[in-house]
Amino acid sequence: MQKVIKKLAIPLVLLAAVAGGYMYYKKTSQQRPEDLYKLQEITRSDIEQAVSANGTINPVTLVSVGTQVSGRVSKLYVDFNDKVEKGEILLELDDALFTAQIAQTQGTVRNAEASVELAKANEARIRSLFVQEYVSRQELDQSVQALKSAQAVLASARAQLQRDKTNLSYSIIRSPVSGIVIDRQIDIGQTVAASFQTPTLIKIAQDLSKMQIDTSFAEADIGNIKVGQVVKFNVDAFPNLNFEGVVKQIRLNPTTTSNVVSYNVVVSVDNPKQILLPGMTAYVSIVFAKHDNVLLVPNAALRFKPKLDDETVDAGANASGKAPRGNRKKPAAEGMNADGFGRGKLYVLQDGKPQLRRVKVGITDGKLTEIVSDELKPGDKVIAGEAQPNGKAAASATRAPRMF
Repeated sequence: MQKVIKKLAIPLVLLAAVAGGYMYYKKTSQQRPEDLYKLQEITRSDIEQAVSANGTINPVTLVSVGTQVSGRVSKLYVDFNDKVEKGEILLELDDALFTAQIAQTQGTVRNAEASVELAKANEARIRSLFVQEYVSRQELDQSVQALKSAQAVLASARAQLQRDKTNLSYSIIRSPVSGIVIDRQIDIGQTVAASFQTPTLIKIAQDLSKMQIDTSFAEADIGNIKVGQVVKFNVDAFPNLNFEGVVKQIRLNPTTTSNVVSYNVVVSVDNPKQILLPGMTAYVSIVFAKHDNVLLVPNAALRFKPKLDDETVDAGANASGKAPRGNRKKPAAEGMNADGFGRGKLYVLQDGKPQLRRVKVGITDGKLTEIVSDELKPGDKVIAGEAQPNGKAAASATRAPRMF
């Protein structure tokens, strides 16, 4: 009998040990409520809200030098990056045709001058004969008309000569301003034609120590931009440097692309070291609002929405414990009021359950958002997402519309 009891006792002990181990494992492996959510602290600090866009750095004054006459480039005196002074010769066109035209017109002028001399002599002779009554009034009038006609032909020939000389002077291209050559579109031997429009030969930046950024902002952001605002920007060439400028002009000529209306904003930039080059891409940020020493929460916390079940604590819940249907589709943050604040929702973990806290929402920098609340203070933790089984937090599937 004792042998039988011993045989039964061993399995019972093993079974009890396994059951106890299972219960201990189940108890110790059960997740705490804090492990079900990603919690982040409320902080107190300064915050700025800005609008951003990309733009292109350009010289304030960029002169495109062209030509008013056609011809072949015979001499070229400047190249890229050369400094030039106002009136300096940049290039010359072949002047053979212009010189020949001048010679031809000079012959026409001399012929017209001879005609005028002959007409003057005839007019004087006819006038003397008219006084002696040897010729009629009609003959005198004809001689006077012939003299005036010859003088008109001479004036026209002289004007043509002046025009040909001007064209000859246009074959010598001079710099209209002092500056730096940033583009050259011709070479020696190339023929340029100015028949329909003036071709661009050389581009000269007048002063690279003063630059401007041409950028576009959407109509949703343009209301926050004012002339004189400080602008911060970066360029890819110097990623560790921060630059500043000033809003110089908001141009009133809108551009519509794919039904999106944008406005060109010109930013004035000082470039004393001339390290900012024409054509660089500038990543512009204009701060239009700044609040100091305010409560801040991560934007993910304002977007978080717990699953609406019997365990969710909501100030607007009905008797069954479920949130009313009208509250289920409301965004975490709503539009601005007249005082500049919107309405938002945050959830804190209390008694193992998410509990709703309604707050006022202010400006945001894209990561953090200003809030105003009588219930929350710095150091309090709010729910920013749900935890995955592997321990990583997952963002809430429900996202609120853009607040600003």
